[in-house]
Amino acid sequence: MHPPAHRGFTLVELMAVVAIVGILAAIAYPIYTDSVFKGRRAEGRTAIAELLQQQERYMTQRNTYLAFTNTAGTTVPASAASTFKVYSGSSTANAYYWLSATTCTGLAITECVLVQATPIRADPQANVLTMTSTGEKSCNGSTPSVCWK
Repeated sequence: MHPPAHRGFTLVELMAVVAIVGILAAIAYPIYTDSVFKGRRAEGRTAIAELLQQQERYMTQRNTYLAFTNTAGTTVPASAASTFKVYSGSSTANAYYWLSATTCTGLAITECVLVQATPIRADPQANVLTMTSTGEKSCNGSTPSVCWK
């Protein structure tokens, strides 16, 4: 009687599986990251729309928009942070964009406000999303077509 034969995987079989997994990962990862960026951009667009709505409410109460800057969560003037939501998402810890508002080019702050969503983590295709109170939308990334889809 012969002892039972031990069966296992050969090195060639194991390397074939590793190669297949590597190819699948190389295909799946860019698709995954693209989907993540699309979701973040959608969150940025939503945040811009919400801030513009808040700015319009501010305008009806005070007859002017409020310009403010937001650098890494530090808002100037500080009163803007208590008046408006100055980040995207549910909290600053989960935010993907910092929001700010400036005067539109060539117009007074009583006439037009430009709202910007600056990404916290790099998004080279879209970069900074912008929208004015007059409805103009743009971005300054390498692929502007992805910004407002």
